Amino acid sequence: MSRQMRVAVLGAGTMGHALALVFAMGGHSVRLTDSHAETLARAPELMAKALTTLTAMGEAPAGMGPEQLAQICTCHADLAETVEGAELIIEAIVENPEAKRTLYAQLDACAPPDAIWASNTSYLDVFPLMPPHRLKRALIAHWYTPPYLVDLVDLVASPECEPEAMATVKEAIEAMGKVPIVLKKFIPGYIANRIQAAFQNEVQFLIDEGYATAQDIDDSAIHGIALRFMIIGIMAKADFTGLPLLQHTFRNKMYTPPPETDHSRSMDALIARGDTGVMGGRGYYDWGGRAPAELFEERDAKLIALKKAMRQIGFMAGRGMKANDA
Repeated sequence: MSRQMRVAVLGAGTMGHALALVFAMGGHSVRLTDSHAETLARAPELMAKALTTLTAMGEAPAGMGPEQLAQICTCHADLAETVEGAELIIEAIVENPEAKRTLYAQLDACAPPDAIWASNTSYLDVFPLMPPHRLKRALIAHWYTPPYLVDLVDLVASPECEPEAMATVKEAIEAMGKVPIVLKKFIPGYIANRIQAAFQNEVQFLIDEGYATAQDIDDSAIHGIALRFMIIGIMAKADFTGLPLLQHTFRNKMYTPPPETDHSRSMDALIARGDTGVMGGRGYYDWGGRAPAELFEERDAKLIALKKAMRQIGFMAGRGMKANDA
């Protein structure tokens, strides 16, 4: 079990407040801040609501309620106060290079000299934005939403990062039951997001060109792709299919990727009329006037039930398997 740390989370938005909750449930003391007072003020209620859902489903630490959470995780308007004494500083602000560069400069002036910096950036190479002398304790720790349910965490060390810093973060993440993937070097989108981007490009093509509806896409994913991927992943599925068959598929060029594009006609049309997704009430689906919070709560409950079932069922690929690299 990893030691308890003093953690500072910078940014209390969609990911920041959820990451604060994850580390608080993991036994760490957490301070949370945000440059927008409204966002920071809303964070405790969002964390408490998520904790209530997790508790009801048996996925929260025993004895942790909103009162205990409020003691473990505190909100602070001042950056210097937030990072005072911090051992791990998690940056989870907007994906804007200049905003991050500005924050890093402010952080450099007040952060403890030995604190580990961990950016939750989704696709930016943040290391050139950081003060050079901080890179020996700097890395990327990219989580997926909601991080209190999705276990995957992408880890990328800065070129100068000390192995001890990476080991400390990796150990802490594993101790919280998460699954860290340490990439050998930075690439935008890491692994899961790059695979997801390829999926998204393909499905937008199928919809835009009139081959399928949104429901067709989701039925194919839920009842075909996802069912197998949950158990055997992607590369183990290749083994089950048989590599010679896949070899012939490549040689016969049976699949032609859609051309790369910077937009989707169907998505542009939906957005133009205000159908922005769950937060707007409609997107590719009409969500029947249900409140976003209600939909998020139902999503979380179903994800928890699925995770519980998968613990019972088990996996045939991934962690614990011996890879036979080519």
